[in-house]
Amino acid sequence: MPTAGSRTRAGTAARVQLVISRSLPFLVVLLTALADLLTPEEERFDRLLVAAPPLAAVTWGVRGTIGIGLLAMAVRVLLGFDRGDSPLSGSFESETVLALVTAASAWASRIRTRREQDLRELTAVAEVVQRVVLRPLPHRLGRFELHLLYVAAAAKARIGGDFYEAARIPGAVRVMLGDVQGKGLGAVETASVLLGAFRASVHDAPDLAALADRLDEGLARHDPRSDATERFATVVLVELPDDRDVARFLSLGHPTPLLQHGSEVRTVRFAAPSLPVNLTGLADSRHRTEEVPFGPGDRMLLYTDGVSETRDRDGAFYPLEARMREWSGEPAPEFLARLHRDLVAHGAGGLDDDVAALLVVRPPDAS
Repeated sequence: MPTAGSRTRAGTAARVQLVISRSLPFLVVLLTALADLLTPEEERFDRLLVAAPPLAAVTWGVRGTIGIGLLAMAVRVLLGFDRGDSPLSGSFESETVLALVTAASAWASRIRTRREQDLRELTAVAEVVQRVVLRPLPHRLGRFELHLLYVAAAAKARIGGDFYEAARIPGAVRVMLGDVQGKGLGAVETASVLLGAFRASVHDAPDLAALADRLDEGLARHDPRSDATERFATVVLVELPDDRDVARFLSLGHPTPLLQHGSEVRTVRFAAPSLPVNLTGLADSRHRTEEVPFGPGDRMLLYTDGVSETRDRDGAFYPLEARMREWSGEPAPEFLARLHRDLVAHGAGGLDDDVAALLVVRPPDAS
């Protein structure tokens, strides 16, 4: 998920933008009045007051918009008196136009505020869904630290097709990171099914191969009328035993994790990766687990293709392995914050896919 620092900066920028936007109608009224008072009488600027109510409708409520419209009408009348205009010399027509613009702006403000309310309610629902489907990971499980970066590509979304989970079981920690093919609500549904299957099986599955089979079975048993059964997902499963300094991996068509030992970074080599979940029936093969050293001070990065396949304007993929090597000395939270900023800067037009990256750390002093 976006870091606290990035959320704070975004919130500060939004507040500054709101203050500026709400000040614009008054600035228009003020500058129009000054221009009209400081220029010759034949140069009239009071017609520009008609811009104030529409600008108010962008950020002000109905009452505020009407109030700014009435202010503009009053200023126009006072400017007319200052020029010595006759009360009937076009004043009624101009005031009528300004009143109509104010009424239309108030109506537009009403529609905007209703839509903003609807959006706030939908956002609140999305936050509840996120807490239920994608629960926050604990900062520490057993002797391992977990640090997550999760960004949904859809505007205003809190959850996408990338998913993650971790659980402490007797004698080990098990971790899952996955990515559903496609986007939208169908991808979210598939992710929720796989998360449910993982949570139901993680404690009693004898090994990662059995856990992978149960993920496949869980999706196959889902409502056949649902869009979830038409989708597949890439998944990487990890088991970190308490009694050995190793990590066990099983890949279901997922991007290869990165391992860091000191300043050395390398990929996990899978001799025979399995097919993605919901496609394993297409091949007659058994899941194969890889075991690699993972001792005190080591780190591993699990990620989805939203990270590794982010392209720049020239079509070059994001150099994730090089970045991890370059930032090998960064503390985990700072590493993920830099990764997020660098991905946004690298991507042509920003991020167009869900992004999930999970950094698992074995602290040097962890027993």
